[in-house]
Amino acid sequence: MADPRFHTRVGPFTLAELADVAEAEIGASGDPGMLLSDVAPLENAGADQLSFLDNRKYISSFENTKAAACIVAPELANRAPEGIALLLSKQPYKSYALAARAFYPVLPPEPGIAETAFIEQVAVVGKSSRIEHGAVIGANAVIGEKCLIEANVVIGPAVEIGDNTTVGTCSSLSHCLVGSRTHIFPGVRIGQEGFGFFPDPAGHTKVPQLGRAIIGDDVEIGANSTVDRGSGHDTVIGQGCWLDNLVQIAHNVELGRGCVIAAMAGVSGSAKLGDFVFIAGQVGVIGHVTVGAGAKVAGQSGVTKDIPPGATMGGTPAVPITDWHRQSIMLSRLVNKDK
Repeated sequence: MADPRFHTRVGPFTLAELADVAEAEIGASGDPGMLLSDVAPLENAGADQLSFLDNRKYISSFENTKAAACIVAPELANRAPEGIALLLSKQPYKSYALAARAFYPVLPPEPGIAETAFIEQVAVVGKSSRIEHGAVIGANAVIGEKCLIEANVVIGPAVEIGDNTTVGTCSSLSHCLVGSRTHIFPGVRIGQEGFGFFPDPAGHTKVPQLGRAIIGDDVEIGANSTVDRGSGHDTVIGQGCWLDNLVQIAHNVELGRGCVIAAMAGVSGSAKLGDFVFIAGQVGVIGHVTVGAGAKVAGQSGVTKDIPPGATMGGTPAVPITDWHRQSIMLSRLVNKDK
């Protein structure tokens, strides 16, 4: 159960209401009028709570759960304990997420501007937005409606932020345009100068960074991640991209729609990722390469050349995943040959 000190729960909901919300169907023995008050893991769920099974590894927990109802794939329904109500879904984890969001909705911020916030007179702030203590809003900045600008955020001059967007504590934004329904977590840096210079033993020459950072709608940027502005072209984070904590996006990078980049990964300057590319943790992508739509890169890999659409790659330098597995097996055999 979520700690009520930190999470506000609503409900209860009937099984029928949750089936509708979760895009699931009620199993044969389920009572549509059953009231459920919360969601909980299989091991902890009680007599008025909803749980879910998405991984066969936890079938034993499913078989022994005390939950009143459970979201499960149809092919696993026969493993359910006696008396439990089932919500049948081909995507149990998604259905659980939808149900959990019903119990714990994201509420709009309470409108208002803290006394200690500093807002330039020529800035525009939506009347339904909230600006918290210590925030600084620069000249000609535009903050949309129902936005939450948390404590000690710095929004630079002329930055534009769309409706229903949250900017987390101590983040700083400059030289950027941010879309609607975007969540920027604490400590994020967007729009600062990229790492652009001409190397010279007599002293490096900085290259002016004259582009912007463009952040699309429905984007999430995790805590302490950085998105540099472009040097001439813009840096672009496409609609629906999700960046984990501690991700580095360099100048002129372009991410297509729906890309997912896990923690401690870095994408070097002018690299282009197509739609729905998945980059696992600690991956490095060299500059000026193209990663095709739908490609996946395994954790700790190094991308040094273009990747075709739909490919799954691994290793350093990254190669097709089956080749990487063969290399690992061959290396293991060589190392252990004389043992």
